[in-house]
Amino acid sequence: MADLQTLIAAVDDHVDEIVKLEQDLVRMPSVNTGFMPTGDETPVAEFCQKWFANEGIESKIMARDADRGNIIAVMQGDKPKTRLMLMSHTDVVPVEDETKWSYEPFGAEISAGRVYGRGASDCKSLLTSQMMAMAIMKRNGVEFEHGLRMVSGADEEHGGRWGFGWLMENHPEELESEFAVNEGGGMPIEDGGNLSYLLNTGEKGRLEVHITVRGSSAHASVPWTGENASYGVAEILKRIEVYEPERDTSLEFFNHLAAFAIEDKPTAQNIDSVIAEVHERNPRLASMMRALSRMTLTPTMISGGIKSNSVPETIKITCDVRTLPFQDDNYLRTQLDEIFDGMPNVEYDIDYMAVPNNSEFDTELMDAIRVAQAMAVSRDDITWVPGISNGFTDSRFTRPLGIVTYGFKGDHPDDDPMLARAHGTDESVGISSLISSTKAMIAVAWQMCNAR
Repeated sequence: MADLQTLIAAVDDHVDEIVKLEQDLVRMPSVNTGFMPTGDETPVAEFCQKWFANEGIESKIMARDADRGNIIAVMQGDKPKTRLMLMSHTDVVPVEDETKWSYEPFGAEISAGRVYGRGASDCKSLLTSQMMAMAIMKRNGVEFEHGLRMVSGADEEHGGRWGFGWLMENHPEELESEFAVNEGGGMPIEDGGNLSYLLNTGEKGRLEVHITVRGSSAHASVPWTGENASYGVAEILKRIEVYEPERDTSLEFFNHLAAFAIEDKPTAQNIDSVIAEVHERNPRLASMMRALSRMTLTPTMISGGIKSNSVPETIKITCDVRTLPFQDDNYLRTQLDEIFDGMPNVEYDIDYMAVPNNSEFDTELMDAIRVAQAMAVSRDDITWVPGISNGFTDSRFTRPLGIVTYGFKGDHPDDDPMLARAHGTDESVGISSLISSTKAMIAVAWQMCNAR
């Protein structure tokens, strides 16, 4: 039987295999547009199932829709229940303009130590690391007291209704676990000579606001005989642009800023000046502080009009909203009512996509992650900071089940997080992070499942 140090060292012998697995996954265009039929995650799940079978690891595919499969793999322990769940997702967002890419979006090309392609970072790199971690443990005859499961879901990019959300509502036994690690955290931040990792213990809420602006139609050659809804849209967009959300620094994250060499105690009154100062030396950290100190309201889609020579009578605006944990839909409604005050012919409705959620920071899983990442990157000087993700992940489905869930990918500190470009042009992942993440997943599973 191998010990943990031997397993960690073994990862370095499988770098080519890790990279190839990542490339194979990226080359499968499981694109989720958000409109059915879409996703096509089942081919990815079938690939994973065959791959696991070759490793002697049991797995199965469960699906609400035949084309949108979820892959579930389990390594049994001495005791009947699994204790740790490794989470990821198989769908990816669309490519908006392929001509802007330096590499073919689903080519999984390698350049300068990185694998490029849609989904390379979000989230097939984590899936790769988790699969390889399980395989390396299996090959080395590792046995567990408590079982280990891996679940990679469909439809994460558009709400999880075919993925973790469906599993939670219909097959919660397939998510059985005490602890889980998922995307949405575990990224390094070096500032002031210190190395810190942000462990996301929770997430902001996500809502969609659908605004309808009404006018009255007319022929475009005599526009004064109607009321053009476009002008109402222009006014709404301007009001949203100048809207100043309430500042708040009550999240636990703001109690740990000394790790980033920030001396001032952040308050609602000074947070913007603190952010401006930090931006000079660390734009990424400043952006994170800004996201975690306020609600965001962002117009993302506009549609309306029926013909180029007709005054539009109805135009719709869709806005993405990310709320802090204490801000619910009623809070959002009061903000919108203030923004639209005095504007006639404006209606809106709110669709709750994800409720704010959180897990405790000081847990056995946190202790295991500290040890795991220190081993994975050979650093014993890491400071850990609890954070809240400004985006939402499938973790919002597991936390209500009582599963302590952390966002933790285990990226390498030498891998510039700004190059990941999740959802963006030239999305990529550093090979160094694929390696460190695989090591970290092994070390976490070893500790949490009492491996031997």
